[in-house]
Amino acid sequence: MVLLSRNPHFSRNALFTVFANLCFSLAFVRCFYLPGLAPVNFCEEDKRTENCNSDVNLYVNKLDSEETAIPYEYHHFDFCEAKKEVSQVENLGQVVFGERIRLSPYNISFLHQEECKFLCAKEYDLSKDSDVQKLDFLKKGMFRNYQHHWIVDNMPVTWCYPVEGDNQYCSVGFPMGCYVNNEKVPKDACIMNALFNKPDTYYLFNHVDLHITYHSGSKESWDSGFGDKGGRIISIKVNPRSIKHEKEPKLTADCAQGSPPMEIPGNLDRKQKIKIYYSYAVYFFRDNSIKWSSRWDYILESMPHTNIQWFSILNSLVIVLFLTGMVAMILLRTLHKDIARYNQMDSEDDAQEEFGWKLVHGDVFRPPRYSMFLAVFVGSGVQVLCMTLITLFFACLGFLSPANRGALMTCALVMFVCLGTPAGFVSARLYKSFGGYKWKLNVLFTALLCPGVVFVIFFVLNLLLWAKGSSAAIPFSTLIALLAMWFGVSLPLTFVGAYFGFKKRTLEHPVRTNQIPRQIPEQSVYTQPIPGIVMGGILPFGCIFIQLFFILNSIWSNQMYYMFGFLFLVFIILIITCSETTILLCYFHLCAEDYHWWWRSFMTSGFTAFYLFIYCIHYFMTKLTITGTVSTILYFGYTLIMVFLFFLLTGTVGFFACFWFVRKIYSVVKVD
Repeated sequence: MVLLSRNPHFSRNALFTVFANLCFSLAFVRCFYLPGLAPVNFCEEDKRTENCNSDVNLYVNKLDSEETAIPYEYHHFDFCEAKKEVSQVENLGQVVFGERIRLSPYNISFLHQEECKFLCAKEYDLSKDSDVQKLDFLKKGMFRNYQHHWIVDNMPVTWCYPVEGDNQYCSVGFPMGCYVNNEKVPKDACIMNALFNKPDTYYLFNHVDLHITYHSGSKESWDSGFGDKGGRIISIKVNPRSIKHEKEPKLTADCAQGSPPMEIPGNLDRKQKIKIYYSYAVYFFRDNSIKWSSRWDYILESMPHTNIQWFSILNSLVIVLFLTGMVAMILLRTLHKDIARYNQMDSEDDAQEEFGWKLVHGDVFRPPRYSMFLAVFVGSGVQVLCMTLITLFFACLGFLSPANRGALMTCALVMFVCLGTPAGFVSARLYKSFGGYKWKLNVLFTALLCPGVVFVIFFVLNLLLWAKGSSAAIPFSTLIALLAMWFGVSLPLTFVGAYFGFKKRTLEHPVRTNQIPRQIPEQSVYTQPIPGIVMGGILPFGCIFIQLFFILNSIWSNQMYYMFGFLFLVFIILIITCSETTILLCYFHLCAEDYHWWWRSFMTSGFTAFYLFIYCIHYFMTKLTITGTVSTILYFGYTLIMVFLFFLLTGTVGFFACFWFVRKIYSVVKVD
C-alpha cells in the first residue's frame, strides 16, 4: 500500500477505498481453531442453545499397563457399556497407536451434582465357564495393574495423588483395581487404602468420584453470555474407590467413604455367584483463576523428572556444542595448512613423503562395492530425514500438541508417503554417479526395501496382537489403507523422483579416477574400519540420550511428551555432531591413505543407532516391569523399527557431510 500511495496516478481516495473494502471483507472472515483445540461452552440444561452443551460426554479409551505391552479395549473387561454405540472419529495415528475411543455409559449433566448414582450390575455364575472366563480376565487386569484412560472435553481424566516432597502427581490413567498377594504385600493402587489387607484378594474399583472444575466467564470474557450458569471445563479428576454394594445403590450413604471394599477372592468357589454393582458420583467446582488456554498445565507440570532433568539436558547440550566446536576448529586449521602446503609443492615425491590424503586422489571417487544398496539406503534416509524435520517443525508450532490426539503419527506417516520423490531422486542421482545402469531395480529397491523391512516387522507384531485380541492390533481395513498409501502414492512418487534423477547429468567429480586401484597400506588400530565406526557413534549419542529417556517414557510409561521445541534443538545438534564426527574420522582415514570412505561415512554416524539399541535394552531392564514373552517381543520389535529408521537417518547425515567434505578438499587442491 505504501508503494501504491507513492504512485501519482493513485489518489488518496482510491487508497481509502481499497482499505475500506479490505476491512469490509475481513468482517465476514470467521476465526478458526486448530483441530481438537476448539473450546466448548457448557451450560445447564434449561440454558441449552446451539453454542452451549448441557451434556458432558465421558469417553473411554483403551486400557494398558506398564507391566505388559498388550492393551485392550474397554469392553474386553466386561465393564458397563453405553446403551448406544457412539465413537469418536479416529484418525490414522490413533488407529496405529491402538486408541479406541468409545462413549461411556456415564450420564453427566453440566452443574448437576450426583452423590451416588447407580450405573449397572454384573452378575457372574461361577458354574458357567463363560462367566468364569470373564471374571478371570477381570482379575488378570487387576493383577497386571491395567489403567483406565478416560476423556472429557478432549481432556484426560486424571488421578492425582501425593508423592515424595509434598508434591502431587497427576496421572492420565487410573487403575481398574488392585491385588494383594499371599504375603499381604499390596500393589501400587492398594498402598493408599488400609482396608485392602486380605491375602490373595482382588479389590475392584467399582465406584468413581468425578471432580469437574470449570471456568465460568462473563459475556465480556467469552462469547456465550451465560455468566455463572455456564463455563468451560478446565480439569477432570477422578478418585477410584472399591465399595461392596449389597444392593443397587441409591442413597448417599451407599457410597460413603470407608465403606467395605468389593473383594474378589483369588480362589473361586464354582458353586457361588458374584454380583458387582457399579456406581459413580459427580461434583462440579468453579475456579476462575485458571484460564481455559492453561488447563493442560497442571498435567504437564506434574510429570516426573521434567523439572529435575532440565539442568542435565542443558549441560549436555553445552558439552556437545563445545566438543563439536573444537572438532571444527582443529579440522579447519589442519586442513588449511595441508592445502596451502600441497599447493606449494613442486615435487610429487615431497608430497608423498609427508602427506597421504592427496596421494589417493585417483581412487577417492572410485565407486564402492554394493553401490546400489548404498544409494537405496541414502535415498530412504533422505525420506526419513525430511519427514522428521517437517514433523518436528509442525510440532513446534503447536499443531501436534497432546490435545490433538494421533496428529503426530498421522503427520509422520503422511509426510513419509509424500516424500517418495526426494528419496527416488537422491537414490537415482547417486546410483548414476556410481556408473550404475540397472535403474529399474534401483527404483524398486528404493520404494520397497526399507519401507518393506519396517512393514514386515510391523505386520508380524500385529499378528501377535491379533492373536491376543488387543486393541493395538491394526484392523485389516487399516492395513489395506496403509498398503494403498504405500503402493498408490509413495511408489509412484518414488518413480517420479527417480525419473528426474536419472535424467539429470552425471555428477562430475573434481578429480579423475585411476584405472588401477591403489594399494592401501597397513592401518593403525584407530584408522581401521571397525574401531573407527564404533568410536564415531559415541559423540552423537551423547547429545540425545537424555531426551531419549523422555521419549521412551512417553511411549512405554504413559507419560506425555510435549517438549518439541527442545527436541527440535537437540535434533539440530545431532545433525551437526554426526556431520562433524564423520568428517573428522574421514579425514584421518584419507590421511592414512585409506580411500574406502563411501560405506564408512554412512556406517560411522549410523552406528549411533547401535548405542540407541543398547540404551533401549538398558531401559527395558532397569525402568520397565514388562514381563511375558509376547510383551517382550513387542517391545524389541517396535524398538527395532525405531533403531532401523534412526540408522537410516543418522547414516544419511554422515554420508552427505562426508560427500561434501571430500568433494570440497579435492576441488581446492592442485592435482597434476
